[in-house]
Amino acid sequence: MVSRAAPELVQHLFQTEVPEIYDGTVIIRAIAREAGERTKIAVLSKDKDVDAVGACVGMKGMRVQSIIRELRGEKIDIIEWHEGLRHFRRKGLQPAKVSRVTVVDAAGKHLEVVVDDSQLSLAIARRGRTFASLPSCLGWKIDIKSEEEKRQEVEQQMAAFGTQTTTSLDKVEGLG
Repeated sequence: MVSRAAPELVQHLFQTEVPEIYDGTVIIRAIAREAGERTKIAVLSKDKDVDAVGACVGMKGMRVQSIIRELRGEKIDIIEWHEGLRHFRRKGLQPAKVSRVTVVDAAGKHLEVVVDDSQLSLAIARRGRTFASLPSCLGWKIDIKSEEEKRQEVEQQMAAFGTQTTTSLDKVEGLG
């Protein structure tokens, strides 16, 4: 039984259309899918002379266009997989331009992504589609904030820091 909503369908379509995936030169490392709307696929090339994204797109976009037609116009974002998460995180939110990526909690796999105020809606996308599909592709929890939201958060932290009680240095015991 095949479901048109399953990410594995996209994987098999790419294997059918892209010979480099079929023969193992290009590997699909992650697929995140919001069926009917958008798919994000992360690919990696085993051969340094083969561009993984270019192989999936094909000459003049022919390979990916045939998959898009099969999926009835679903948008497909093909990004290059990097073991180093910093580059991969930035690419994962395209077409939005990312200002900063901060690891909030490495053990808990929690990221904070800051984008320009004008890019926030693009990063989150319609009904949160880009934002929702990225964590499953990365395996990380992601908070997306605008520059303004981050600035207000830092100002609040600074204000809270300024209201803390201070002790005069001459009152600290053992300090000359």
